[in-house]
Parts: sequence; C-alpha cells; structure tokens
Amino acid sequence: MGYISIQINKAKGSADTGASDHIERKTIPKNADPTRTHLNRELVEFPDGVSDRTEAISHRIRTAGIKRKITPDQVRAIRIVLSGTHEDMMKIQDEGRLDEWCDDNLQWLQRTFGKENTVSAVLHMDEHTPHIHATVVPIVTGERRKAKKKQTDGKRSYRKKANTVRLCADDVLTREKLVTYHDSYAKAMEKYGLQRGVRGSEARHTTTAQYYRDLKRQTGELEANMRQLQTEQQQAEQQLNEVRQEVKSEKLEAAKTEAKAAFVAKVGSLFGSNKLKEEREELQQRISTLKNQNKELIQHIRTMEREQHKEERTKFNEYVDKIQRYFPYMEKLLPLIDFCQNTLKFSERVIQELCMLKKVRLKGDFYSPEFNRKFRDENAAFSFEEDKNKKGHFHICVNDIPLVLWFRQKANEWRNGLEIKNTKQDKGLKI
Repeated sequence: MGYISIQINKAKGSADTGASDHIERKTIPKNADPTRTHLNRELVEFPDGVSDRTEAISHRIRTAGIKRKITPDQVRAIRIVLSGTHEDMMKIQDEGRLDEWCDDNLQWLQRTFGKENTVSAVLHMDEHTPHIHATVVPIVTGERRKAKKKQTDGKRSYRKKANTVRLCADDVLTREKLVTYHDSYAKAMEKYGLQRGVRGSEARHTTTAQYYRDLKRQTGELEANMRQLQTEQQQAEQQLNEVRQEVKSEKLEAAKTEAKAAFVAKVGSLFGSNKLKEEREELQQRISTLKNQNKELIQHIRTMEREQHKEERTKFNEYVDKIQRYFPYMEKLLPLIDFCQNTLKFSERVIQELCMLKKVRLKGDFYSPEFNRKFRDENAAFSFEEDKNKKGHFHICVNDIPLVLWFRQKANEWRNGLEIKNTKQDKGLKI
C-alpha cells in the first residue's frame, strides 16, 4: 500500500495572491507541463458574481455574519494540498478512478471544515503527480479556545455568546485537530490503497524552492558530465587522426620497401648471388607482415568509426524518443505549424503560444487558399483545438470554429456586401 499526502498551511497576507496565481496558473512553474495545463480543473462551483479563488475567500468572510472587526494580521485562508504516493496516484488515474477520488476528497474537505468554508479546490494534472489545492476559510463558532482555558483556570469574569461567528485559524489548526485530520483523511482514502504515514516520522515534504535547488544542482552535474564526455570525444578523435597518420606512414614505408625489394631482386637476378636472394626473401616476408598490420589498422579504424556512429545514432534516437514521450501531440501539430508559417504568415511568438494550446487574438488580413483572397478581421481568436471525433488530431480554429468554416463565413459576408453595394448602385441609376 502507498501513503496519503496532506499538507496544511496558513495563507500569508490578506489576499494570498501569490498562491492564487500559482493555483490558477496565472504564472506557470518550471515543473509544470504546459501541454497538460488544460487538464486542470476547479472542483468547487463559485457563488454568483465570484470568478476566482481570491474573490471566493473575500465573499465567504463578507457573508459569514462576523460582527467583530478583522485585523490585518489575521489569517484569512488555510491552504491544503491533498495527494498520495506517485505510483498509487498513477494507478488511480490509469484505472479511470480519478473523478471518484476527487469527489471523495471534496466530500472529506466539506465534512471536515464545512461546505461553505471550502471555497476552492483545484485539481492539478500538469505536474509530476496529480494533486488537489484546496482553500478553506477558518470560520468557526463558539468561544475562543484561549477564553475557555482562562475560564477553567478561574480567570474568566464574564461569558460570551456560545454561537458567535468568528474567523480563527488557531482554533482550526490545533495539534490535536491536525492529528485528527490525518487520521480521518487516511480513513477516507483506504479504498484507494492509501494509508497514513508513521506517526512522528521525520519525513518532510520537499518544498518548491528546495526542488528547484536540487534540480539546479543536478543540472550542474549533468553539464559537468557532458563537458567530460565532450573532452573524451575530442581525445578519441585526436587518437583516431593519429592512427590514420600512422597508417599512411606505414603504407609509404611499405611502398618504399617494395621498390627496394624489386631493385634488389633485379640485381640478384643479374648477378645470380645467393646472398641477394636471401635478402630479397626477407624483404618480401617483411612486406607481407606490413600488409597484415596495415589490414589490422584499417579494420581497427572502421570499428572505431562504426562505434562512434552507433553512439551518435543512439543519442539521436533517445532524443526523438523523449520528444515523442513528453510531447505526444507535437507530430500532429507540425502540419498546423507549417500552415501558420507559410500561409497565414504568423510570427514565431504567436505560433509558440498556439502550440501551448492558448487562444491568441489577432487583427489583420488573413489569406484563404480556398478563395485565393484575404479576409479582414479586427479581433479573431485563433487556437489549436483537438478534434472531438479523432483523438490526438488537431485543427486550427477561429472563434471556436474550424478555420475552413470561418473563411467560408467571411466569404459569404463579403459576397453579401457586394450584393448590397450593387443593389444601392442600381437604385441610384433608376432615380
């Protein structure tokens, strides 16, 4: 069995805008995959007139019926991050139980902290492990915890109303309640094979800042290893060049030796000397040995070249595999990118935003190959949308309709405009 992951922290500041920007992806963190950000979703429906997490916090405090003035240093929201062991969360997703898991998490939040106090819960699917960012406004009723303690110690001289509505994070985050939260959450997650961690464990959650520090350190180590590999490659290439030079020298020496041997043989045949004959045989044997060495050197060079090409081909294949693994739709987007570059004449910045599945608003004249003319628009929202009928296939949309249909609408508007103009001219002639 895997383990639950639950983090509970007080929000900093009166608006907590930094956390809102992160949760709502107004700023994209380095560890998020922009091609999956569109899979994130809000699990809590906001009240009428409320559009985001920050407004939801203010709306809950404003409508809770709090009589006492809220001071600037009071905690207005509590952040809760809910998840589990990576392997178990991937299993839940692969089994198609992620929606059920989200519903159970939302029920636990509302049951534990109150439905009205649970103002936001966002599922993040664009990071390493699926998780939920929940926001709870600590609205409580009854006497303050410290006031009860004073009364028990005999220091209390008056009693406040027991049903007073208050904003108090300290009452929500007592040590006893935090333990209870972990126990009840683990109980709710048992059906997914997730259990509570060891009580008193020294294991700690890795913060985002620490994650980036570790990532920077690992990147530095990889860069150092890459530089070492490049140095070794240069040394290997230098050694290969030296071997080639040696082979050329050996070939030259062999040619010289063959010429000498031919000369000696010719002289020996003229004089019939046994000594010259023996020297000729020795030289021929030496030539044969050099030829064999030459063959071995050539074979060695070819082997080294094959190994080098094999290594380069392996690195290239790994690079292509990574692109196909982490950017599965990139191949499907290539025809759209070519059309945007060559036909619509979009800039690199616009195409980059479209590849991140964002909507880009443009104005200008846009060329249609079908009608062989340009159509003007002052506020056209271009986007790459996935084909609902063919999963994994994309097409260009303008104002949420396919580009082809949009051009046809523009063509009809243009024709209608011509007809109206011609009709006015005909009427003018009759008059």
